[in-house]
Amino acid sequence: MNYKINMSKYAILSDIHGNLFALKEVIRDLNNQHVDSVILLGDLIDYGMQSNEVVKFIEDNLSDKIICNIWGNHEKAIMTKDFNHFSSQRGIDSAKFTESQLSEDSKDYLNNDLVHEGKYEFEIGDKKVLAIHGSLSDNYWKAIFPDNLNGDYSDFDIVLSGHSHYPHVFQHFYEADNPDMRNKKAVLFINPGSVGQPRNHNPNSQYVILDSDSMSVKLRYVEYPKDKAMALYDGSIDDFYRLRLENGI
Repeated sequence: MNYKINMSKYAILSDIHGNLFALKEVIRDLNNQHVDSVILLGDLIDYGMQSNEVVKFIEDNLSDKIICNIWGNHEKAIMTKDFNHFSSQRGIDSAKFTESQLSEDSKDYLNNDLVHEGKYEFEIGDKKVLAIHGSLSDNYWKAIFPDNLNGDYSDFDIVLSGHSHYPHVFQHFYEADNPDMRNKKAVLFINPGSVGQPRNHNPNSQYVILDSDSMSVKLRYVEYPKDKAMALYDGSIDDFYRLRLENGI
């Protein structure tokens, strides 16, 4: 489905992973940035101990601003009960635990309000946008990296992706039959990093603000009470997921 959006300031969030403390601080920050709308790139749930609370908070507080809300690999795995793609047993165990804890209300929201394909196309002004959790090589399980795009994105002007938990902003230039633009087609790639489980050695919550008028991109880093998020872990899943919050690894 393809929609044309006429707004100017977009908050791009990904990989919240059941961390309500991080999400609340990000929402507080973006509300101060006069954001028009919110784009969610998947993985609202799992790893963190507040998946139900995150879903309810989004439903109660962001519904009027969301223009894109897609399944990530964790929604895909948990809602279909297909746990075969995780790279570790601890990942499988965490996903199965989260599935056992999800309320019917949460499951209804994840099933009915999110795009199951893990990608969504729309337009911002005259820019064609692809929002995808992973990449065109695999919508859910393979990420886009600056040195490995995992797909051909020459049909788009802006590509928004998550999954890696590593923020990036870069342009890639494709060959094009357009002498006025020196036979190049520029595509802007944006990954906002992770709200709830950063892995770029910065433990602060991360998201992006895109201003479509100036085409400026701001990476936002927001402090949140990590000790409170860590204190919620009770041994139900591997302690790895608690400890990594401290150092952003």
